[in-house]
Amino acid sequence: MGTGATAGPSFRAGERVYRADTCGPLRAAAARGEVRLAALARGGYPGKRLPAGMLPEVRSVGWWDAPEPQSWGLGWHRNEGIELTYVSRGKTGFALDDRTFLLTRGDLTVTRPWQEHRVGDPEIGACRLYWLILDVGVRRPNQVWRWPRWLLMREQARERLSELLRHDEQPVWSATEAVGVAFERLGRLVEEPFDSTTDARLELRVNELLVELLRMLEMRDVALDRNLTSSRRSVEVFLDHLARQLDQPWTLERMAGECGLRRSQFAAYCRELTNASPHAYLRRTRLALARQLLRERRDLTVTDVAYACGFSSSQYFATAFRKDVGVPPSAYRIASG
Repeated sequence: MGTGATAGPSFRAGERVYRADTCGPLRAAAARGEVRLAALARGGYPGKRLPAGMLPEVRSVGWWDAPEPQSWGLGWHRNEGIELTYVSRGKTGFALDDRTFLLTRGDLTVTRPWQEHRVGDPEIGACRLYWLILDVGVRRPNQVWRWPRWLLMREQARERLSELLRHDEQPVWSATEAVGVAFERLGRLVEEPFDSTTDARLELRVNELLVELLRMLEMRDVALDRNLTSSRRSVEVFLDHLARQLDQPWTLERMAGECGLRRSQFAAYCRELTNASPHAYLRRTRLALARQLLRERRDLTVTDVAYACGFSSSQYFATAFRKDVGVPPSAYRIASG
């Protein structure tokens, strides 16, 4: 089975480039013989290469079987499409945003495009896990999903599936038996050699899974939140993850570009969410990280901390820090023990 180590797809938001995960730890574990892996994939995902014209929206589909707890995990990452996973045996950790879960037999996860998540806690447990990553053509929460033309549902059913998946915040479900069977059928298919019917059978199996997913959600009490796909939500997601990107040279224009908004729109949402202007919130977040690094990273110099937090110079950092905290960075470090 080929592994395919090329870079994953990406998109640019402002000046920042987001790249899809390539599942490097999974690929390495399979090469070491620690897990069994069967997958069809394109781009940077591991697995047997899908031909260019075969259901191009399918980015990755397959399963792994970990017979014992692993020493690796799939850390915080994003995927370009909607990702569905299903645990048929065993258990493993899963996290999305600030929530953590223990997935056990029969659990299904739903991760929206480019939503940050982690599989493992942080290592993978002993489990068999199936997955499907399907590109629906979006790069931000407020964009409309575009399902593949080969999806057999009528337009009304497609719109209903989009509505249920885009506007629901629940990432983990107890799957119906039919959803589990659909995953297992997909899993058997990816192990088979290609022939003249592979594309038709793959199309059929993905359609079966999505139909059963829609039936499952229709039977459940799904609480819909329209704010999940609003421009405000795009800003909220960006601000939530800003602390992990503080070393970037952020400007108002760049921050607005990340969210696909005009500067005035972005600034208004930022004030609504944080009670601060974008520049004030950025400065506040950088100084909060600086205080943490000064306390916890004694191996870093004050200058190292300044640059790690995105300040353009140690002098500017020292001035801003003293104005905010009341003492210079070096004195704060000494006082914090």
